[in-house]
Amino acid sequence: MKEVMNSRILRNLPREKAFYFFISIGNYTGKSAASLKEFLEKINEVNAKSLEFHLYRGDFEKWIAETIEDKELAEHIKNLRDLSPTGEDLKSGLYRVVFRRYSELTSMF
Repeated sequence: MKEVMNSRILRNLPREKAFYFFISIGNYTGKSAASLKEFLEKINEVNAKSLEFHLYRGDFEKWIAETIEDKELAEHIKNLRDLSPTGEDLKSGLYRVVFRRYSELTSMF
């Protein structure tokens, strides 16, 4: 049962359900992620300002909880947001949180 849930979280999404990174409203970075693995990769590619924009609007939590369907990771991201990181601290913190969860999920296969 847990393997089925994990494979669901790790699946590739259709492009219309991908996460699109913006720096501000209407200011698209050209980067998107259609899976948790791709999201992890993009954290290091996008500008920290984009990560700040989405983190403090709750966009990451919402996409992870509702589209990726990983409530546990969404909660970890909320906890990170509560620490109010910015810039490189945010980038490394977010990467660490997502990497830890991704590693946990993939180690079960």
